[in-house]
Amino acid sequence: MTALGYCGGTEDYSARQWDGREGCEVRQILDRVADKWSLLVIALLDRRGLRFTELKREIDGISQRMLTVTLRQLERDGLISRTVHPVVPPRVDYALTPLGETLHATIQSLVMWTETHQDEIAAARADYDQRAELAPA
Repeated sequence: MTALGYCGGTEDYSARQWDGREGCEVRQILDRVADKWSLLVIALLDRRGLRFTELKREIDGISQRMLTVTLRQLERDGLISRTVHPVVPPRVDYALTPLGETLHATIQSLVMWTETHQDEIAAARADYDQRAELAPA
């Protein structure tokens, strides 16, 4: 039996699993959780819940609309929770769900890898740029 959104076998890791077809759930989820705004929101919510304005203040360059869209998508995917407090003015808090916490651990591993290898990547970029300048047009 094939699950809804099935787009490749999982018995053998392959990027072909991330099929670009419209019904591919794996691709849709990867697109969502790997975008820069989602990564930042998840990272910021790791330590504690935050209000919308706190998130907006902490994420340099994000528009109010983009933050709203990102939060709605993460909530829809079950990665964050939204709590509305019945006070005036209304107060809304966002926090990671248990599922979101498991994703944060994965993101943290990626960040640690990046920090470990940033000098090697900088050297590779400099080498590439130097070769590109010398290459005939």
